[in-house]
Amino acid sequence: MNSKIVLSGKRIETGSSAKKTRLPRARRNAILKALADPRRFKLLERIARAACPMGCAEARKALAISPATLSHHVKELEAAGLVHVEREGKFIYLTLHTEVWTAFVSSLGSVPQSRCSKS
Repeated sequence: MNSKIVLSGKRIETGSSAKKTRLPRARRNAILKALADPRRFKLLERIARAACPMGCAEARKALAISPATLSHHVKELEAAGLVHVEREGKFIYLTLHTEVWTAFVSSLGSVPQSRCSKS
Protein backbone atom coordinates (compact mmCIF):
# COMPACT_ATOMS: atom_id res chain seq x y z
CA MET A 1 0.00 0.00 0.00
CA ASN A 2 1.65 3.19 -1.17
CA SER A 3 0.06 6.58 -0.56
CA LYS A 4 1.06 10.21 -0.83
CA ILE A 5 0.51 12.90 1.76
CA VAL A 6 0.41 16.52 0.65
CA LEU A 7 1.59 19.23 3.03
CA SER A 8 0.95 22.57 1.37
CA GLY A 9 1.62 21.33 -2.12
CA LYS A 10 4.67 19.17 -1.31
CA ARG A 11 4.08 15.44 -1.77
CA ILE A 12 5.61 13.11 0.78
CA GLU A 13 5.56 9.37 0.11
CA THR A 14 4.16 7.05 2.74
CA GLY A 15 3.42 3.36 2.73
CA SER A 16 5.48 0.50 1.33
CA SER A 17 8.00 2.61 -0.58
CA ALA A 18 8.66 4.92 2.37
CA LYS A 19 11.01 3.97 5.17
CA LYS A 20 8.95 2.47 8.00
CA THR A 21 9.71 4.21 11.27
CA ARG A 22 7.68 3.72 14.40
CA LEU A 23 7.22 6.82 16.52
CA PRO A 24 7.25 6.44 20.28
CA ARG A 25 4.13 7.79 21.98
CA ALA A 26 6.11 10.60 23.64
CA ARG A 27 7.44 11.77 20.26
CA ARG A 28 3.96 11.63 18.71
CA ASN A 29 2.58 13.67 21.63
CA ALA A 30 5.38 16.24 21.25
CA ILE A 31 4.58 16.58 17.53
CA LEU A 32 0.86 17.02 18.23
CA LYS A 33 1.65 19.66 20.84
CA ALA A 34 3.99 21.49 18.45
CA LEU A 35 1.41 21.45 15.65
CA ALA A 36 -1.41 22.65 17.94
CA ASP A 37 -0.22 26.24 17.54
CA PRO A 38 -1.53 27.69 14.24
CA ARG A 39 1.60 29.80 13.66
CA ARG A 40 3.88 26.81 14.17
CA PHE A 41 1.81 24.76 11.75
CA LYS A 42 1.97 27.60 9.22
CA LEU A 43 5.74 27.78 9.72
CA LEU A 44 6.04 24.02 9.17
CA GLU A 45 4.00 24.35 5.96
CA ARG A 46 6.32 27.09 4.70
CA ILE A 47 9.40 25.01 5.52
CA ALA A 48 7.93 21.96 3.76
CA ARG A 49 6.98 24.01 0.70
CA ALA A 50 10.45 25.57 0.33
CA ALA A 51 12.58 24.03 -2.41
CA CYS A 52 15.76 24.88 -0.47
CA PRO A 53 16.43 25.25 3.25
CA MET A 54 14.45 28.24 4.51
CA GLY A 55 16.31 31.04 6.22
CA CYS A 56 14.90 32.40 9.46
CA ALA A 57 14.75 35.92 7.99
CA GLU A 58 12.49 34.62 5.22
CA ALA A 59 10.32 32.73 7.72
CA ARG A 60 10.00 35.76 10.00
CA LYS A 61 9.02 37.98 7.10
CA ALA A 62 6.40 35.49 5.86
CA LEU A 63 4.79 35.12 9.30
CA ALA A 64 5.16 38.76 10.43
CA ILE A 65 6.39 37.79 13.92
CA SER A 66 9.20 39.00 16.16
CA PRO A 67 12.59 37.27 16.18
CA ALA A 68 11.97 36.03 19.74
CA THR A 69 8.62 34.48 18.75
CA LEU A 70 10.16 32.82 15.70
CA SER A 71 12.98 31.47 17.85
CA HIS A 72 10.44 29.95 20.25
CA HIS A 73 8.46 28.32 17.43
CA VAL A 74 11.62 26.94 15.79
CA LYS A 75 12.78 25.47 19.11
CA GLU A 76 9.40 23.75 19.60
CA LEU A 77 9.45 22.28 16.07
CA GLU A 78 13.06 21.18 16.50
CA ALA A 79 12.36 19.61 19.91
CA ALA A 80 9.49 17.65 18.34
CA GLY A 81 11.89 16.43 15.66
CA LEU A 82 9.95 18.00 12.79
CA VAL A 83 12.66 20.35 11.53
CA HIS A 84 16.41 20.29 11.18
CA VAL A 85 18.19 23.51 12.11
CA GLU A 86 21.48 24.24 10.35
CA ARG A 87 23.62 27.13 11.50
CA GLU A 88 26.06 28.80 9.10
CA GLY A 89 27.75 31.65 10.92
CA LYS A 90 25.02 34.04 12.00
CA PHE A 91 22.47 32.54 9.58
CA ILE A 92 20.03 29.75 10.45
CA TYR A 93 18.36 27.50 7.87
CA LEU A 94 15.38 25.21 8.43
CA THR A 95 14.43 22.00 6.62
CA LEU A 96 11.63 19.49 7.18
CA HIS A 97 12.56 16.09 8.63
CA THR A 98 10.61 14.10 6.06
CA GLU A 99 11.23 10.77 7.81
CA VAL A 100 9.70 12.02 11.05
CA TRP A 101 6.79 13.67 9.22
CA THR A 102 6.10 10.48 7.26
CA ALA A 103 6.25 8.34 10.40
CA PHE A 104 3.91 10.76 12.18
CA VAL A 105 1.36 10.71 9.36
CA SER A 106 1.60 6.92 9.22
CA SER A 107 1.00 6.68 12.97
CA LEU A 108 -2.17 8.73 12.58
CA GLY A 109 -3.38 6.33 9.91
CA SER A 110 -2.97 3.40 12.28
CA VAL A 111 -5.31 4.85 14.91
CA PRO A 112 -8.13 2.30 15.28
CA GLN A 113 -11.59 3.50 14.32
CA SER A 114 -14.33 2.02 16.48
CA ARG A 115 -17.87 1.85 15.23
CA CYS A 116 -20.80 2.02 17.58
CA SER A 117 -22.82 -1.19 17.40
CA LYS A 118 -25.97 0.39 18.83
CA SER A 119 -28.76 0.95 16.38
